[in-house]
Amino acid sequence: MSRPRPVDAEALRDLPLPPLSTGGDKETRGRVLAIAGGARVPGAALLTGVAALRAGAGKLQLAATRAAALALGLAIPEAAVIAVAETPEGEIAAAAGPALAEAAARADAVVIGPGMLDKAEAGRLALSLLEAAPEAGFVLDAAAMVGLQLTAAAVRAMAGRLVLTPHAGEMAALLGDGKDAVLREPLAAGREAATRSGGVVIMKGATSYIVSPDGRAWAHSGGVVGLATSGSGDVLAGVIAGLLARGAPPLTAAVWGVYAHADAGRRLSASLGPVGLLARELLAEIPRALAAPM
Repeated sequence: MSRPRPVDAEALRDLPLPPLSTGGDKETRGRVLAIAGGARVPGAALLTGVAALRAGAGKLQLAATRAAALALGLAIPEAAVIAVAETPEGEIAAAAGPALAEAAARADAVVIGPGMLDKAEAGRLALSLLEAAPEAGFVLDAAAMVGLQLTAAAVRAMAGRLVLTPHAGEMAALLGDGKDAVLREPLAAGREAATRSGGVVIMKGATSYIVSPDGRAWAHSGGVVGLATSGSGDVLAGVIAGLLARGAPPLTAAVWGVYAHADAGRRLSASLGPVGLLARELLAEIPRALAAPM
């Protein structure tokens, strides 16, 4: 198996983002449906949804619990908010699937999982939406990713339209392996998950590996330590969804998403210091990172 290619200026040139049309409107840059958050982490929906818009998506719909919907609508006036069923613990319920099926089918990209804590509910919801929206690109993160089976028919049917974003603990749960084993061989773990799912896998870490189902891999290292903070992964998931909505293939969206997320952290670290970055501060740096790579 070939060595991972570094995510550098040459790699980004070889995986160009779709060109922006000066005559286009918001419809041409695609629609994102973001399903995120719950009673304990309601702000995950804000981080994920705004990141998708900062990456250039034209339209944003947010699915939120009824308790959080009004607050999110006021906090993100650019978004249309769909209030959905919740569990007794206040998490987005799998029963929200029918209410979200039409929105997912109309979306160009769906991101599900950031800030969701109930793995069983999130996994069932993700599977139902994969089946309801076979044409959309999907970013599966956190509970929505861990709660499903990588070899499920609905997952395999999304080959070529799917991005998974696990850290080491989530990857261990996905593969039924120990976290220490994943940390010893993160690239091998990423390749196994990509093979099983048929999707592009981002094995997140100090060095992040982006792996395609055919085993090709890219490596991004040198990220700033301040990116290891609450909500940072929610921003990454949203950026990838925004790029998918613009028409980028999953591999392109994943490589550029990892790059832009890291570069936003680098820019903030230069002005604020090495630690103490807030995930919400990354959002304003995403357009600059995408506009001026390397």
